[in-house]
Amino acid sequence: MEYSEDDYLMISGIQHFKFCRRQWALIHIEQQWEENVHTVVGELMHKKVHDPLLKEKRKDTITARALPVSSRELGISGECDLVEFHKCEDGIKLYGHRGLYSVYPVEYKKGKPKLSEEDILQLTAQAMCLEEMFSTQVLEGAIFYGETRRRERIEITEEFREEVRSMFQEMHNYYARKYTPRVKYSKSCNACSLKDICLPKLGKAVSVKSYIDQMLKEEEI
Repeated sequence: MEYSEDDYLMISGIQHFKFCRRQWALIHIEQQWEENVHTVVGELMHKKVHDPLLKEKRKDTITARALPVSSRELGISGECDLVEFHKCEDGIKLYGHRGLYSVYPVEYKKGKPKLSEEDILQLTAQAMCLEEMFSTQVLEGAIFYGETRRRERIEITEEFREEVRSMFQEMHNYYARKYTPRVKYSKSCNACSLKDICLPKLGKAVSVKSYIDQMLKEEEI
């Protein structure tokens, strides 16, 4: 199956979806968003690296920033923070450049490496877009973390690819139905920029019916 451009979802949405399906739906379906310190710092960092007019060539490496990418198979589009094209013996041809090149995406994040995999899944989705666009294989990429100031090498495994496919399929399903999942409260809700809109603690509250039933039982006693 291939999606039309009108049905494309944002690649970056996989970050929200992995963190919390409800958060993703509030942002991407209901169009609700609030800034907090984490989102502001992340936005400032991306502004520094994003300059779509800037392309560099150093020795055997060509660097492209804010490169638009998309995939008809996944039905997604977005931008890669940075894509490096490394000269090699077995790669792709680039217009206006001699030789062959491999494709190496680099994603920029403000903090430090996470225990969860949302950053890796976003990079994997970008790699899958690049593979489709350039008819090549992208087996590796990197994530640069602002707090540690270094790159983390990431292998683009089949397991990550399968999870990306599954998650975007689920996202397309939700989007088509305009479905927003219910609250599932956890400690991570405290760091969410949408907590004042989502009101996650209300999801833990006893329902009105349960409250009335409990009161009636107490009166019978």
